[in-house]
Amino acid sequence: MLWLYKHIPSPCINKKQTQVAGWPTAKNANRKGTRRKKMAPSSYFLLAVLLALVACLGNASDPSPLQDFCVADKHSPVKVNGFVCKDPMAVNADDFFKAANLDKPKNTKDSKVGSIVTLINAMELPGLNTLGISLARIDYAPLGENPPHTHPRATEILTVLEGTLYVGFVTSNPNNTLFAKVLNKGDVFVFPQGLIHFQFNPIHDKPAVALAGLSSQNPGAITIANAVFGSKPPISDDVLAKAFQVEKGTIDWLQAQFWQDNHN
Repeated sequence: MLWLYKHIPSPCINKKQTQVAGWPTAKNANRKGTRRKKMAPSSYFLLAVLLALVACLGNASDPSPLQDFCVADKHSPVKVNGFVCKDPMAVNADDFFKAANLDKPKNTKDSKVGSIVTLINAMELPGLNTLGISLARIDYAPLGENPPHTHPRATEILTVLEGTLYVGFVTSNPNNTLFAKVLNKGDVFVFPQGLIHFQFNPIHDKPAVALAGLSSQNPGAITIANAVFGSKPPISDDVLAKAFQVEKGTIDWLQAQFWQDNHN
């Protein structure tokens, strides 16, 4: 950066300022002029590269929209990061609407973990495309849980609508600190992007319901147990036995289980 500072001309420097040490004076300006003209293009090129890198870092999450809306055209053969925009002249109010029935409880009886996640993202609601937000209702059976998982592309904010939940997340290596809390109706908790988190209904005779907002049109979900023990093809039991410090027979038993997705 010091090299750039010395060689990029500044329009804010007056005649008196140019007399300080290290800056060209009238006496040697002609002698250095040729060299400065040759270096200026490369200097501006490096500056442009630096600005591009800063712009990329600032755009590390869902891109900001460049128009009022970009309704997803899910039938377009063009593949992009997200969805191609539908012709604005063909857009109507139904593109921003979904009769999702989020007011109605979901059946958690067939879920092995005792929860059902109903996610409304850009694939369910085309008008969400490029808007960087989605919504989920989570129903929990008594003693049901939304097992440890992560959203690779989104922060999550959750509020309890009914019942009680024990929730928490774990920080990254090396500390792996658990932040956990018992939530009651109306309470709110935030799960930072990418961190492993969970929700558990500790009440044995009452269900619970929560509503979650996520900071991506497609937050993604990686359920830890499903990914580790239910991958296709399976991860080598030698690898997992070493990682979890257990016998290979234990890993084989875990991999033989049916790892069900709790997303509706």
